Amino acid sequence: MASGPQLDSAAPDFALPGGVLSASGDTFERSEYRLSSARGRSVVLAFYPGDNTTVCTKQLCSYSSGMEALEDLDADVWGISPQGVDSHESFARAFGLRMPLLADEGREIAKAYGVSAPGIGVRRAVFLIGPDGVLRWKHVALLGATFQSLDTLTNRLSGIKGA
Repeated sequence: MASGPQLDSAAPDFALPGGVLSASGDTFERSEYRLSSARGRSVVLAFYPGDNTTVCTKQLCSYSSGMEALEDLDADVWGISPQGVDSHESFARAFGLRMPLLADEGREIAKAYGVSAPGIGVRRAVFLIGPDGVLRWKHVALLGATFQSLDTLTNRLSGIKGA
């Protein structure tokens, strides 16, 4: 199994199609998301196995409802899974998810981060990337039934912002 990027090293850059619900929730704004264009802010990359699945829905709803706490720490959350942008749009609309959802349909980015898994597709994983593009913290679940809490993320991000 690929180990992905090491802590305190540059996070692999990528560009993926995705979209995000507008603030009003009326439109799903599609665009390309490039990690290197997020420099200056921390980015939480939340890899998840699938749209509209129980644990993924709980995880992303918890992060979405905690967006203000993350914004206060100058951090963005990007959800990444193998489904296409159309699937992401219906998922975001169904649950009012407020973070960009990115489509890694070929699982190339999951492979670069060492979280592609045979059978399940993508392991549930979180990578915290500092404003300098350096990987500061990661958690890769062996079994996908649990996820890192919003509190854990905000505590880790506080450490990055304070450093």
